[in-house]
Amino acid sequence: MVNGVIFNGEAAMQGKAVLLSGDRVLDVVGESEIPADVQERFDLQGGTLVPGFVDLQVNGGGGVLFNNDPSVETIRTIAAAHRRYGTTALLPTLITDDFPVMVQAIAAVRQAIETGVPGVIGIHIEGPFLSPERSGAHDAAKFCHLDERGIELVCSLDKGKTLLTLAPELTTPATIQYLVRQGLIIAAGHSAADYEQATQALKAGVAGFTHLYNAMSPLQGRAPGMVGAALADESSWFGIIADGHHVHPAAFKAAVRAKRSGGALLVTDAMAPVGAPDCTFALGEQMLRACGGRIVNDAGRLAGSALDMLSAVNNAAQFAGIDWFEAQRMASLYPARALGLDTELGIIAAGCRASLLALDKHRCISACWIDGIRG
Repeated sequence: MVNGVIFNGEAAMQGKAVLLSGDRVLDVVGESEIPADVQERFDLQGGTLVPGFVDLQVNGGGGVLFNNDPSVETIRTIAAAHRRYGTTALLPTLITDDFPVMVQAIAAVRQAIETGVPGVIGIHIEGPFLSPERSGAHDAAKFCHLDERGIELVCSLDKGKTLLTLAPELTTPATIQYLVRQGLIIAAGHSAADYEQATQALKAGVAGFTHLYNAMSPLQGRAPGMVGAALADESSWFGIIADGHHVHPAAFKAAVRAKRSGGALLVTDAMAPVGAPDCTFALGEQMLRACGGRIVNDAGRLAGSALDMLSAVNNAAQFAGIDWFEAQRMASLYPARALGLDTELGIIAAGCRASLLALDKHRCISACWIDGIRG
């Protein structure tokens, strides 16, 4: 890959070439050092090569929703839809549902990884271990406490990464510690936990917060809440939705500037309409619709987003007043780091996965590779 700017996840470089071999980056070298036996060249035409986006919260896309049909084909459709907007790695996200649906979803993700569905790196289980006080668009009738059966279920994926969103006030520090020892990444969300409870959960092993500001106790002067805990803690991360609807641009800017570098991650929380023309779809017994860039239920309550990751990056740069490449890190390097995959994804360096985006001079996507395969 030649004739453009190479942004390797840390710095933008001129006069460099990226060498691929199979599904990996072989090396980054000077253009004058390209080996003579290179069989194919991709001309960036003065554009930019960046790491592909990593999305930790994808409920749907391409006209389908993971909950409605938790199958490999649904996952394949969702991943293909988001690939068009630069997402080269994602966690299909299951919203609160019954245990049999959860079993199907976990089995589908396992099969998707085993059969090589491009871009699938695990699962995000968002519920049902959540607070009725902060249910959002989730079906609170399906909420339950995290018992032994639930623990066994959420720990059952033996491929890729499992991110679990729970309300920490409804479980114990010992349970959180156990889940972390089993390899799960725990996020707090849909929670009425106060600042002290959130801080205790962080000490027990909670790593991050799901869609900051939304469905959690707010920041107030004498009651910092979960939002305050998320902003004050130096070791954790938070996901945030940069669509201008879930979070006001001023609140987005305040959160990004308050958090340590690398602690703010972009997520789409995308629903079925992303990459599809249909504007109305079902979630359980609810009918949801896309309207003016928002996804709402019959009560007018926000229910996921119609956001794609390239738009999220552009919005984040604008809302927070930050460099575009820092916004790009929020969608690639930082979420990869949150999953412990930052030697594989979110970077362009020898040995990393060849999941890359070629952008033209207007930063529109001109080509996309997942594990070395252009699609």
